[in-house]
Amino acid sequence: MIMSSFMIITIASFKGGVGKTTTAIHLAGYLAKKGSTLLVDGDPNRSCLDWAEAGALPFQTIDVMQLAKHAGKFEHTVIDTKARPDEKDLKVLATGCDLLVIPTTPDAMSLKATLKMLAALSDLEANAYKILLTMIPPPPSHDGADAARVLKENKLSFFKTQIRRYTAYKKAALHGVLVADARDSYAREAWSDYQKFGKEIFR
Repeated sequence: MIMSSFMIITIASFKGGVGKTTTAIHLAGYLAKKGSTLLVDGDPNRSCLDWAEAGALPFQTIDVMQLAKHAGKFEHTVIDTKARPDEKDLKVLATGCDLLVIPTTPDAMSLKATLKMLAALSDLEANAYKILLTMIPPPPSHDGADAARVLKENKLSFFKTQIRRYTAYKKAALHGVLVADARDSYAREAWSDYQKFGKEIFR
């Protein structure tokens, strides 16, 4: 996938608990190394704003209600959204960004919710999306490979990179830092997943 150097990326899902906020935070962290980056928290839970409260993240985080004031001031914008957007919200999300990233865990319930979301996007004739598999359990589990096979069989667009499940993310959220800066033996491994994910976007 080749994207322009100035872009708006929205993170959305029909199901909660799939790593949506974690993905928004770490994609913004990756983009911040390329240029000025704004993270917009559009989730009523305000999870991104809570994560950023310590002031240790390398990008600015704002509430969606403040977006008009900051529009056009940053090279990159990442938007975190509420879970389960309705059809009206989904249309706005799909047409208001350069890329819609849809995180999903490899379990059946999450995959079904993702397929339902993609059907809705198809009805809206919106195709600027790509699926990101998250919270992949470690070996000997084959959940990640099985989920990727399902997506491939359905001819869906998805990232090759899979975000593995690490407790380091919980520590990062607790201290308000990127996982790369968390005090955990797997912090670098966890961050490397999001680096690979980011590179896929700009490849």
